[in-house]
Amino acid sequence: MAGQVGSTLKRFVLWDYSRATWQYDVMVGIILAFIFLTPREIFRDQPRPKNIILINAGSGNPSYWIEPELVTGASVAEQQKTVEKLIHSQAGGKSFTVSRVEPVYDHEKEVRGYIAYTTR
Repeated sequence: MAGQVGSTLKRFVLWDYSRATWQYDVMVGIILAFIFLTPREIFRDQPRPKNIILINAGSGNPSYWIEPELVTGASVAEQQKTVEKLIHSQAGGKSFTVSRVEPVYDHEKEVRGYIAYTTR
């Protein structure tokens, strides 16, 4: 009995069953169940895109790309303050002042993001 279980397990591990057999179908079903039923949180590998990206630091005054979701709902006056707080948290304590924030539009005139220009 133990030898039969060991042999069956060995054949499963080595994928030794022919196609169109019930054993093969069971192995495929187990794999598919693992793929589709395993919660995402177990692997913790979901992409986390950056919302603030440094796009120009070579000229001395860096510029940042800001995702529109971070500034949505703020008035023009509040946008600059919000963006300045976000950049300070991203820049690791470096002191920059946001001189201007310009929206970037796509071909349908929707805001795709903002570029924040800073000065020291």
